[in-house]
Amino acid sequence: MIKKFIIAILGFVAVVATLVVVKAAQIKEMMGMAGGQPTTAVSTAIAEKQEWHPYIHSIGTLSPVQGVTISAELEGAITSLPVENGAAVKEGDLLLTLDTTIETAQLEAAEARAELARLQRNRAKELIGKNTISQSELDSAVAQYAQSMADVAAIKATLAKKAIRAPFSGRVGIRMVNLGQYVSRGTPLLPLQKLDEVFVDFYVPQRQLPQVGLGQSVNVMVDAFPDEVFEATITAINPVVDSATRNVAVQATLANPAERLRPGMFAQLEVVLPDAEEVVVVPTTAIAYASYGNSVFVVETLKGEDGAEFLGVRQQPVTLGVKRGDMVAVLSGLEGGEEVASTGVFKLRDHLPVQINNEIELNASIDPQPDNT
Repeated sequence: MIKKFIIAILGFVAVVATLVVVKAAQIKEMMGMAGGQPTTAVSTAIAEKQEWHPYIHSIGTLSPVQGVTISAELEGAITSLPVENGAAVKEGDLLLTLDTTIETAQLEAAEARAELARLQRNRAKELIGKNTISQSELDSAVAQYAQSMADVAAIKATLAKKAIRAPFSGRVGIRMVNLGQYVSRGTPLLPLQKLDEVFVDFYVPQRQLPQVGLGQSVNVMVDAFPDEVFEATITAINPVVDSATRNVAVQATLANPAERLRPGMFAQLEVVLPDAEEVVVVPTTAIAYASYGNSVFVVETLKGEDGAEFLGVRQQPVTLGVKRGDMVAVLSGLEGGEEVASTGVFKLRDHLPVQINNEIELNASIDPQPDNT
């Protein structure tokens, strides 16, 4: 019995020893030993020098180049609404008509009076030639005819005001009245907006006013299209500085042929300044962010404690500037041309041996275009 127990123990020890040897061999095979440390695979990118135009950041609001809420100039009941909500209209298109029954009757009467006044004027001209009437009677007939024609013109103007037409080409909004409704003077009827281009209204601090000029480009981003940047052009700068905020109102014009952007949208802006600056840029994935300071891992040939050279990483503190797309500017810490680890920086430490694996390209860009298909 004891003999069997000893044999079982020896067998168990043999199995454990075999597993230990096999596992040690596997670990040794997976580890590229350099100074006794494991080798980590990383992707790399080159710290490049690029010319970036500095930006002035601001926020603003989109507003229509032409936009109005059409109101009633005269009172009356609505007799027709020939356009649908959201319809595109051209300048002069009929939008709404008010009841003109009374004005039409008044016009017929006024035209009849005008015709009578015309006949009386013509007869007076004939009689004055025969010295049958005085000059004052002729003058009175001429004046009566002129007054009658003015009455006709006034009624026609009233009729025209009751046929409300589009003052400019644009798109009708949701109307605020209904067929048959009686409206008084000043009642809002329907909005009309011209959307083929829009204004971008924003403010810049007075200290940055010398850097802003007409014709400068403005990058516009809106929440409705988070992956797109729209380009506008500064077209107006307010000559007065706001005494309360010390900011200057600026207006840019943005083409909007597809009418995707709408007045009232909130926008984030970048005013592109004309003078370019040379900066060192790296992918944002290359930055090891930390509360005590940011850093990158520079891939280069290092020496171990035994003097042997190996490929490893050196942790380099950096000062960061602005971020654009997938790239970030490095203000200090890199000179340009260094090869830095661009992925997996969270698992790296100073003087850790690495091997480079760039089979998968990062494709970092300052203007990324996501594939939404």
